[in-house]
Amino acid sequence: MSHVVTITGYKPFELGVFSSSHPGIDYIKKGIKRRLLSFIEQGGEWVLISGQLGVELWSAEVVLDLQLEYPDLKLAILTPFLHQEENWNEENKEFYEFICGSADFFDSISKKKYENPAQFRAKNQIFMAKSDSMIIVYDENNEGTPQYMYKLAQKKAETGNYPIDVITMDDLQEIVNEDSY
Repeated sequence: MSHVVTITGYKPFELGVFSSSHPGIDYIKKGIKRRLLSFIEQGGEWVLISGQLGVELWSAEVVLDLQLEYPDLKLAILTPFLHQEENWNEENKEFYEFICGSADFFDSISKKKYENPAQFRAKNQIFMAKSDSMIIVYDENNEGTPQYMYKLAQKKAETGNYPIDVITMDDLQEIVNEDSY
């Protein structure tokens, strides 16, 4: 049984999403919600994200909505370094600050600002150590930034019980099709 799930996936630009009102965001959130409801029904307690724009912050929105019905569900945000949002535009900063302020737990792994990619690798390792499972929006034909967490999760799954729930582009298309009926 998984008590802590890490959720990750693409950044908005990797999906061609350049506006917070893009209709694709709703379908991604619906896909995540379905997987999270299953996680909750199986006794899941904590959702762990790093607070990156895109799938992770959209997942946080889903968690905050679900907490109204499932108050025992908790959101933890562990950023890879301090002030990851400092170069984001104002709309993204405000969204990030709202999500972080609403989280049940917030901290930064590195107590420094961005220095090098090793901070992301350290974050990925810690996420593998702290979580029992993963939900990832990912397409092996379009690897992008989620590939690093996905590959680590696959290694962990090979050596033990670490379920990986992949939300594919086909899964998202299925949700679009269901909504159009």
